[in-house]
Amino acid sequence: MNKIKEIMSAVNHRPWALPAGSWSYYQEWNRLLFLHFEVPFEVLRALVPASLELDAFEGKYYISVVPFTMEKIRPRYLPAVGFISNFDEINVRTYVSKEGKAGVYFLNIEGGKSLSVFVSKQLSGLPYEKAIMKRKEERYASSNPKKKFQFEANYTIGEKAHQKTPLQIWLTERYCLYVYVNNNLYRYQIHHKEWELKTITFEQLKVDYQLAGIHLTEAKVISPNYSDGIQVVAWSKEKVMNEE
Repeated sequence: MNKIKEIMSAVNHRPWALPAGSWSYYQEWNRLLFLHFEVPFEVLRALVPASLELDAFEGKYYISVVPFTMEKIRPRYLPAVGFISNFDEINVRTYVSKEGKAGVYFLNIEGGKSLSVFVSKQLSGLPYEKAIMKRKEERYASSNPKKKFQFEANYTIGEKAHQKTPLQIWLTERYCLYVYVNNNLYRYQIHHKEWELKTITFEQLKVDYQLAGIHLTEAKVISPNYSDGIQVVAWSKEKVMNEE
């Protein structure tokens, strides 16, 4: 519980106040790779529901591919169950805003364990699907035969980024996510300490994600980073009002 109190007391980096009420879930996002892609507004607009405003940084729009390992995810009053709670995941996200709260919207989410994918999808409403994933030290590989998505990385972790760029902050410091469930828009609010980022270099990198008119490849990656991870608390989903 001291760990939770420490997380909850670090709020100076947040763009808005902590949500009212008690948090509902704890989770850890560990050993993350951040790969970002600048994409055209018109094509991205077609991938995101019209009720969500596309968020831009200096007039440019982005999609990020984020491979990581989810660990210790659990409801507030229950322990984590390792064979469900711990699994590799890759999310493909873009940046949106609603009612003044900037967050993320997932265009695709893949998980490496069938049971974890099923449970996560049922509980959250997020579009989880199974992929074939293998992870070792400084290696990450994923294949989604159904969609023909592929990710392979052999990398070296560098030094801590002592001063993050405004773009790095904009891409990572996001404190809510949006999801449609049964044609209703919901927001999940989250909280964690500020991200610590490290440099990363790739001995091998393959990215092949085709999303409608957008093709994400290794040649288009900008501003990649690595993070050891972060401890996260999340609140239950809230229905977004003033839905258009």
